Amino acid sequence: MMSPACVTTDRTWRLAHSRTLHLGPKSTIMGILNVTPDSFSDGGRFDGDVERAVDAALAMVEDGAEIIDIGGESTRPGAEPVEASEEQRRVLPVIEALRARSKVAISIDTYRAETASLAVEAGASIVNDVWGAQREPDLARVAARTGAGLCLMHTGRERQKRTDVIADQIAFLTRSIEIARAAGVADEQIVIDPGFGFAKDAGENLELMMRLGELAPLGFPILVGTSRKRFVRGVLDGDEGDLDIATAATSVLMRERGASIFRVHAIAPTRDALAVVDAALARGRR
Repeated sequence: MMSPACVTTDRTWRLAHSRTLHLGPKSTIMGILNVTPDSFSDGGRFDGDVERAVDAALAMVEDGAEIIDIGGESTRPGAEPVEASEEQRRVLPVIEALRARSKVAISIDTYRAETASLAVEAGASIVNDVWGAQREPDLARVAARTGAGLCLMHTGRERQKRTDVIADQIAFLTRSIEIARAAGVADEQIVIDPGFGFAKDAGENLELMMRLGELAPLGFPILVGTSRKRFVRGVLDGDEGDLDIATAATSVLMRERGASIFRVHAIAPTRDALAVVDAALARGRR
């Protein structure tokens, strides 16, 4: 087991609308809400049904999610891109309706600056960009202007990766951080995400989990998203395994290595697994 010192120390994550989240001794869970017809795990469940989507979000909050991450365009490999107007048609009514019924922190999963701006106006307080502000750098300016929390994710798509997984992480995320800072985003607004599954093979994903602590020198809280990913399924016995239990196992391993925020589909298994590791790590610190 890694030393408790590997767990991110207390940080206040600054968000839009004068909100904050405390990151540190207690793991933070982000629930996934895809309002798309084609996402890999839950595509089509909530597309076009605002009430059902909000009910699902509220159920995740009841189970312990502190953030709901709402996405309107599938990021699975091979997914067809959608127009910004269609993405906004899917997500904005859900954000507005959820904000009206809950104080939970809302994250918009988008790489588009326009969608991010409209989502924050509708009530989102976090922008989660799977391209790390490198596809539309104006997105960082939206975060600076609105004060939104900004998640900068690593991806290996559409570029030549370095051979070493951590060297590639450091190079890509350093560039994303530079873009955010140049736009005026404060360090207190930024978290980073190693981007499990985004142009990474099974071996790279597993190695990245084991070496996650090597991202600590970047100096930012770490968000991880392994939920139901293909590489998790690949280590199970065909289709017989429970992907949510397996996801919880990855979350425990990465909590020991410094992750603070866990983006998952099923809240309860990860919530319970992280409660145990948090208690053990707290005991170790004492």
